[in-house]
This record gives sequence, structure tokens and C-alpha cells, in this order.
Amino acid sequence: MRFIKFNDQQVDSFLFMELSDLAKALTKQSDIEVDYSVQSYLDPIHFKAFISHFWDHRERNEIVHGFKSDIYLRCIGNFYFTNYRKIGLFLHEIDNYKLKSFAKQLCMLLEDIRLEEICIKERPGTKKSFNVRKKLYRKHFQGQLTIHKERNILTDALFNYLFLRLTSHSLFEETPSLSGNLDRALPYIETKLFSVYEAKSTSDNIKTVKDILVILEEILDKDMLNTYFYLAELEYDSFQANTLFDELKRKNKLKNKDTLKDAKTGDKDVHEDKLPTWHSETSKPTKSFLQFELEQGTNTTINGDGTVREGEDTDQALAMVQGTSKKAKKNDYSKLEALENTGEERSVGVDLAYGKENKYAVPIFEDPIVPLVNERDEYLENRNQVMLLQNKLKLMILKTLEHKRTMPRTDLHIGRMNKKLLRLLTDENPKLFYKKQEKSPEIDAVFTLLVDCSASMYDKMEQTKLGITLFHETLKSVRVPHQIVGFWEDTNEATKTRQPNHFHTVVSFESSLKQQTGPEIMQLKPEEDNRDGYAIRHMTKQLTMRQEKQKFLLVFSDGEPAAMGYERNGIIDTHESVLEARKMGIEVLNVFLSTREIDEATKNTIQNIYGKYSIFVEEIEELPEQLFPLLKRLLLNTI
Repeated sequence: MRFIKFNDQQVDSFLFMELSDLAKALTKQSDIEVDYSVQSYLDPIHFKAFISHFWDHRERNEIVHGFKSDIYLRCIGNFYFTNYRKIGLFLHEIDNYKLKSFAKQLCMLLEDIRLEEICIKERPGTKKSFNVRKKLYRKHFQGQLTIHKERNILTDALFNYLFLRLTSHSLFEETPSLSGNLDRALPYIETKLFSVYEAKSTSDNIKTVKDILVILEEILDKDMLNTYFYLAELEYDSFQANTLFDELKRKNKLKNKDTLKDAKTGDKDVHEDKLPTWHSETSKPTKSFLQFELEQGTNTTINGDGTVREGEDTDQALAMVQGTSKKAKKNDYSKLEALENTGEERSVGVDLAYGKENKYAVPIFEDPIVPLVNERDEYLENRNQVMLLQNKLKLMILKTLEHKRTMPRTDLHIGRMNKKLLRLLTDENPKLFYKKQEKSPEIDAVFTLLVDCSASMYDKMEQTKLGITLFHETLKSVRVPHQIVGFWEDTNEATKTRQPNHFHTVVSFESSLKQQTGPEIMQLKPEEDNRDGYAIRHMTKQLTMRQEKQKFLLVFSDGEPAAMGYERNGIIDTHESVLEARKMGIEVLNVFLSTREIDEATKNTIQNIYGKYSIFVEEIEELPEQLFPLLKRLLLNTI
């Protein structure tokens, strides 16, 4: 085996030639070059594919697969599927950004992830190399994250963190905290990042990067110090992507160099009556269908002058033309009735207002029925169990309200005139004014309690209703309007184009403060699936129509969202719905219910959805005691 020198390093020349041949085979271009660089990238202007030194000094197997993964990304991915004109525009747009290096590297990271999926789909044999690539990169970035976090190099640490999140095999992977401001922004950033797995083009990834930059430009002060993914700043404006027109142009030289002997000049007709189809160019059969004018023929002395002839009615039907379209006059089908659709699709309209993952979800609102005798008895028993906590909380709230009351004040320089005016004569600087007692402040707030009624709640529903009874009785006693809604998706009726989602309002805003209201809570029971993001968006819409100053949405659940077609993106969709609600001024909190100890992976998942606003109840029997401080804190903050 022979080696060649490159930057004082020995490079396996046989492997280098193998990689060069691989690049030419994948691009179908004999003139493409393979070269080494600190980072891997494709130069489409100078027709070069660079492989990275990142793979040096490793085991032979890792080196080979690492280099091959570079070639696959550049010669399948970038060469065929990256829009470099969009890249050029993107570079112009971020030219004055503070985080320019971060933006460029994030763009390349997202593009590589998108292209990796395409490469594996196009050529499944590349999967092994990409697995090796991911394993080694993850190990490298884990070490870099630890170093940059310890040295407080936040921008680099954030990039390391985002790479690990994007390439993780599990949503429950534990990740360290970065900083206060960054941690608060991470749920939104991660939501945007994971859209890379749905990106269809370079433009989609560029949009994601720009959306993230809007947030980070305000949080981070310094750009990245290191370069992990390289985006070359080339003259992309002059780059012409391969098109059908390029494919139609001549790629090879003429077989013969003969010219017309009697070439006509001027405006004379150069055509003759006879149009022979055989000459030296067509002596051998070729794949020249519809390309004979371009691929074969004789050189002429006629020079093009750059002018364009107007099209005529007699032009060939197969000619390539460019123009505009408009409505035909002869046939008008606009007034014909549409054919009836069969199946359930005709009854379902696609609505993206509640999230693209819920476009086929259909809301079904249910009102409470008159409580049965046994439901009244059960509720009375629950109320007696929480009465001590409820009275304690009520007394605490009333005392707080009383303390905030402004007592009457006298001896002031401004206010109402006091009747005792003698001090006007006796005092040098008399204080003859007072202020009257002001009314106690009121609680200007509204609550929605959203209860997961999925089948998995069967062993938690009774205790959940006990905790909700505490909320209802306390809020009712301090005159705070609220509603209690159970939600679930009907699995038996759900199809790919229609997913009925039930919203059972057991206590409405209008009835929440009535003395007899409450036994309806007992009508909540475990049903089937749960589409959390869809339910949160509906409750958000209802709360935005309320006039109260402070609005709270509490979600009682026992696990991740799960419904038809919702398993893959349910967590992201729910997180997006929470962010949307918070942007509208609604505080969203989660009460996670369990009958056993909650593992760290589950906690991380729930916190990825709701952020820090989660309460984990590991012993369902202790739900009322754990809800007491939460309700206390929320109510005191509203005063």
C-alpha cells in the first residue's frame, strides 16, 4: 500500500483514488475533484468535493466510513439536492448578523441531516457509513459540550447541545442546563429544529435558521469560536444548477468536421426540397430521439446574431416554448356540480388553525347532564375530604386581601381637607389633609382545568376528581370563575381523515360560581386516546375571549399524548400549543399524575413540553396536598 503526503500527514493513496472514483460515479461527472480540507463541503463553482481531516488518526474502519459519508453527503446530497442560489441569498442576508458563524454552521448542520435521509433513501447501502459518522460525531460533541459549558463559552456550547439533541436516538436523553436565558428559549428552539425532519428543501432549513436567529441574537453576545460545519462563501450568484435545458445541450464533440460547401448568404432560403436523414453522423445508431439537431449534423457558416424570432402557428408541436396561460373561452366547467366524494373525506374540511398534526381532528362539545344521586353522594364525600384544605386556603386568601387594603391616612400634604384647622395657626408647616379608606383588591383571574380522560387514567381518575374538587370549591369560595373540561379522542370512530375529539365541560364559566355546582365533576371518567395539543389550542381560544387580567390553564395528565397519527409528532405539537398559549398571555401548567416513582426520562419529556411549569405527583393519594401550595401560589400572585 502506498501513501502520499498531505499537510505533513500520510494519506492512503489507494483510498483517495477509491474516493475519487466514487465521487465521479455518484455525480456522473468525470471532471469532479476530491480534496482534503479541515471541514467537508462541496464547491459547486470549481467542481470540488472536500473530505474532512476530522476522520484522521482513527481506526481503519472508522476512517473509511467517515470519508465515504463525506462523499455521499457532497456527491449525492449537495450535488443534486442543495439549492446553492438560496444559499447565496442566505449569506447576503446574514452578512451583518452578530451570530453569522453560528447561522452558517447551523444551516449546514440542518442541510446535512436532511441530505443524510435522502442519501439513505436513494442508496440504502450508505446507512452503515452514516451510522459510524453519527456515532463519532456524537462522541466528539459530547466532549465539546462539557468543555464549553465549563468555560462558559455559551454559543459553542449551545451548538454542541443542539447537535446532540438532533442526533439523539431517544427523546428522553438527559441534557445539561446551559444558562437561564438559554434554558427558557430552548423549548422554542428545539421545536423549530426538529422541523428539519420534515424539511423538503434547502429553503425550509434556511427559514428554520432565520427563525432561531431572531431569538438568539437577543440572548447571545458572542459568535462561535470553533468551526464544525463549513459553509463556503463563494460566488453562488453565478452558479447555474443542472436543468433540463443543460441536459439537452451537446455534451460531446461532433464526430465529423465537415462544413456546407455552398452556404447561402443573405435572406435566401437555405432549405432544399430533399431532406436526407443519413450522413456520416448517423452511420451508427445512437440514442438520439428528439435530439438529432443538437447531437448530430454538419457544421455551417451561419452565425447567430442573438435575435429571437417570433413564434408562429405553424411551429412544431414538440418545440419547447415559454409563455403564459389563461382561461379558455370554449369550455367552461365552473358551473358544473362537483362529483360527490365517497367515504368520509367529503365531510371533513382540512383546518390548520389547530396545528397541522390535527388537520383532520373534529371537535365534539358535550354539556354535563343532571347529576345522579350516587354522583351527588360521591361529590359530597370528596368535598368533606378536602374541606379542611379548602377552608385553610380560603382564610389565607381573605387575610391577604384584607392586608392589601389601604387604611385611612391623616396628616398629609395633599388629599381631602381635615375639619381641624387650628394647626393652621399653631404649626409652621401644618398637614391638614387626609385620604379615605380604599376598597380591598379583588382577584381578577380565570382558570381552565383540562383533564386527560384517556384510558390510561383508569387508576388515577378517582384521585384526580378529588384534587379537582379542591380547586373547584376553593375557586368558588373566593369568587374566581373557572371551567373544568375532560378531553379524549374516540379511537373507534377515528379514521385517517376524521378524528373526533370530545370536550366534556362538566363545569362551565357561567355555572362555576353557583352554590349547587360540583357533582358534575363525578361524570369525568377514563375513555380512549388523548390529543393534547389540539385540546390545549381549543381551551386557549376560549380563554382569550375572557376579560379577566390573568388567565391560567392547568392540564391534568398521566403521560405523553397518543392518538391516531399523533405518536411521532404529538410531543412537538403539544409543546407548540403551549408556546402559542403563553404568547397570548395564558399561563399553562401541567400536573403529571402517577401511581409510582416517575423516571428521569419521563420527567425530561414532560419538561420538554411544558418547560419548568410542571408538578409531578408520584403518589396519586397525595394529590390534594400537592395541589394546595400550587393553588395558594397562583391565587396569591393574582392579588
